[in-house]
Amino acid sequence: QVQLVESGGGLVQAGGSLRLSCAASGRTFSMNAMGWFRQAPGKEREFVASISSGGSTTYYAGAVKGRFTSSRDNSKNTVYLQMNSLKPEDTAVYYCAIARYGRVRAVAADYDYWGQGTQVTVSS
Repeated sequence: QVQLVESGGGLVQAGGSLRLSCAASGRTFSMNAMGWFRQAPGKEREFVASISSGGSTTYYAGAVKGRFTSSRDNSKNTVYLQMNSLKPEDTAVYYCAIARYGRVRAVAADYDYWGQGTQVTVSS
């Protein structure tokens, strides 16, 4: 059974940093792109970042580009999201997901497996 477990969320002041981790189990996903999405209260889930299967290509939403960095360690079946210069508008539940393909993807429908999410709260 495939399982994704996010960790690293929490409460941080504006301008601070957090590093999210997402560990996958059940099988290896070195051939699959992985992604991060977020959902704020009262809003739809939105794309945040995607990283290709080998980790050489990343793609970010405009709202986080330059502040967030995604990386992965295929030997650990884990993907990371380093979040710097956090803003109150970054407050949301963050989800990691495994894509159906190896190339970066920004559409939720291209992802087959999802974690339960981790809360990130940025205070002003």
